[in-house]
Amino acid sequence: MTPENKKKLWNEILNAGDYLKDKLPDHPNHPKGRNSYAHVSLEIKNKFNMSYKDLPDDQYDRVLDFLNYLKKNPN
Repeated sequence: MTPENKKKLWNEILNAGDYLKDKLPDHPNHPKGRNSYAHVSLEIKNKFNMSYKDLPDDQYDRVLDFLNYLKKNPN
């Protein structure tokens, strides 16, 4: 992914993390609360089998759609 797209995508990931803060359900492995930013990054990695930085540019819109999905479906 180009540096410009990485930067834009990182900002969208931060926005999704901000949105999900205090909205993720409790989990016994996280007694102090869940890290919404780590959650978003991990979900991207699980969905696309690589870090957002390693994705090709043609996946940019798919990642944005996935971020919207995560915001609508916190889990």
